[in-house]
Amino acid sequence: MSETSLSLDEIYALAHDAMTANGCNDANAGALADIVMRAERDGSHSHGLFRVPGYVKALRSGKVDGKATPTVTKKTPAIIHVDGHGCFAPLAQAAGLPVLAEATAEIGVAALSLTGIHHFAALWPETEFLADRGLVGIACTAYMPMVAPSGTREKLFGTNPISFAWPRPGKTPVCYDMATAAMAMGDVQIAARDGKTVPLGTGLDAEGNETTDPAKIAAGVLLPFGGYKGSAIALMVELLAAGLTGEQFSYEAKQTDNGDGGPPRGGEMVIGLSPALIAGDGWESHVEAFMDRMTAIDGVRIPGARRHQNRLDTGPRAINSTLVETIRGLI
Repeated sequence: MSETSLSLDEIYALAHDAMTANGCNDANAGALADIVMRAERDGSHSHGLFRVPGYVKALRSGKVDGKATPTVTKKTPAIIHVDGHGCFAPLAQAAGLPVLAEATAEIGVAALSLTGIHHFAALWPETEFLADRGLVGIACTAYMPMVAPSGTREKLFGTNPISFAWPRPGKTPVCYDMATAAMAMGDVQIAARDGKTVPLGTGLDAEGNETTDPAKIAAGVLLPFGGYKGSAIALMVELLAAGLTGEQFSYEAKQTDNGDGGPPRGGEMVIGLSPALIAGDGWESHVEAFMDRMTAIDGVRIPGARRHQNRLDTGPRAINSTLVETIRGLI
């Protein structure tokens, strides 16, 4: 597999140029390119440049408005709503997250619902934004049907990721961002592209048979992680990201999507909590004593540690050459 070396600035510029060449204004292109660059920086390849062709498809089909300006409304002091008016999610998040952080720090608990957005990126930027400000962050979003509820073979849930971040003042936060599917579809697609297999239990082929062939799973159905437990969490995400925001459930997103290959319209829920206000004085030392006990166990790795370690390397990244040329061809 041929690879091309790109600096972080070059990754940002490649994504930004692809967006502006296909109808994005600078605000939308910049917000999206920043998320793409940060994903590649942190080693989250399935949410980096790999997503750009899908973003472009959504722009070219007219499904996404690359010039939309999100509007922020405070329904109550602790309930914030952002209407993206058809934009990609990063710009709507950039508009709403500072308001959510301020409300959380003042009140202790606050919620941000985002609607009218097209989410195709990682979730950890939202929760880390809160953790970097001493707050706890929880975020989730639904997608289109790709995952069968436990015990079935029929697609109903999206991959339905959920992210959680806990602040550790003076240290990198605890932060995870995971699909409730056994594997994110982007990772399945990359495995298929690179000629690799995936673990048994990731999904089924179109006939409902277990397989380790990612191409057959992409044409079939993903399974939830952990059987009925992951299925229950996927259901929770549907209810939070669609039921609680008033946006589309995954099956509804499929019904209204134009099938261009880009992200469908959907919703996102982000919840902030203040440990300083809820737990009170001493919360940091109390938590750090627990973290010290946990990390003393041989083999333990803190969620997010690998991503933060990757972040320390500011050098160029090796990107699939075919992908780079594909994106350049879109400009």
